[in-house]
Amino acid sequence: MEKTLEHTFDTGSSRVVRNCQICGSADLESILFLGYLPPVNKMSPIGEKPHEQPSYPAQLLYCPVCGLVQLGLVVDAKILFPPEYPYTSSTTKILRENFAELYRECSELLEIGPDDLIVDIGSNDGNLLSNFKDNHRVLGVTPEEIGKIAIERGIPTIIDYFGEKAVSDILSGHGKARIVTATNVFAHMEDIGKVLEGIMEILREDGVFVSESHYLLPLRETLQYDTVYHEHLRYYSLHSLKYLLESHGLEVFHAKQIPTHGGSIRVYAARKGTRQVKPSVQAQLEAEKGKILDREDFREFSEKVMLSKLELYRLLSGIKKDKGRVYGISAPSRASTLINYAGLQSDIIHCVLEIRGSHKIGKYMPGTLIPVLEESKLYRDQPEYALLFSWHIADELIPKIKQKGYKGKFIVPLPEPVIVNP
Repeated sequence: MEKTLEHTFDTGSSRVVRNCQICGSADLESILFLGYLPPVNKMSPIGEKPHEQPSYPAQLLYCPVCGLVQLGLVVDAKILFPPEYPYTSSTTKILRENFAELYRECSELLEIGPDDLIVDIGSNDGNLLSNFKDNHRVLGVTPEEIGKIAIERGIPTIIDYFGEKAVSDILSGHGKARIVTATNVFAHMEDIGKVLEGIMEILREDGVFVSESHYLLPLRETLQYDTVYHEHLRYYSLHSLKYLLESHGLEVFHAKQIPTHGGSIRVYAARKGTRQVKPSVQAQLEAEKGKILDREDFREFSEKVMLSKLELYRLLSGIKKDKGRVYGISAPSRASTLINYAGLQSDIIHCVLEIRGSHKIGKYMPGTLIPVLEESKLYRDQPEYALLFSWHIADELIPKIKQKGYKGKFIVPLPEPVIVNP
């Protein structure tokens, strides 16, 4: 069975996917095309003159053999995750709470000892490992300079991509891991077969691999086309994850849907036969049947995406005709896809606002001249509308923004654009 991306077409800094990234099947069907999008983390400084910037096709492909939905193009990781990568996970409250809950769950399920090693792949600023570090040995692996923040917090971190060298450094300097985690990165990494080989190499015989990935079920149900960007190579269902993990000797023994990123799936896997499989696995597999494994359903999804874009543009057009001002709220990666796919520019969205301390402040949104500014501008200027790019947590954001003094209305862009006047 083909488990690598050997059958891709190389175009220099990108590779066109010809075969399924999990099973190697060449029978891939196009289910969505969002046009050509810029890398979501390539942000030019405010004031820099517009210049040529790369954009890459954003196409989703479906594999009927293993059920994987995947991006049709692999862009070089050095382009997508530059050393100055601006994202820090600790600034997001829902992620801090999620990782605290993950630690509690791991402690209950896995009986972790003080000498047990927990390795987090894609550890960023150490947000996840900060929950483990006082009671267990921890080690992060991340290619970005943001890893230095984790080191300053007392979390040992290898600043490198997870590959043969990182695996060697882990084994020689720290030993094998009781738990390996990969949260919101397991769908980002190329050649996933080699990644799993590395994970198996550093994992103890009784070890557990825990992954969290954006989940295909809520993506389809709530029309989250804005989560389609080049960092996300794969969009997992539990069916496709199970297929992938089993092909590398791992058995899923627990699975649950979690709220992060608009709906993710957390999966626990161990070497086959070492753990009792919980009822949660079969229950989640049953929940997927008839919802995400049907070709006609994907065609309907694509049409709804197109109509949603047109509705958003119609709504914003009416606001502009009435001379209303629209400020964007927060600049997650998904905002870049929505802005570029919908064709929004600074004459439509005046600015995007981020919390104080964000590394994105002082930059332009990718592919645009929309500036990212500090959030206090919202309360000073009082624009008529605030467009929520983190719309999936609108119920949490709207009361907070109102409490801090904003008096205008909110636009929730997905799944259907609506104006909220609380």
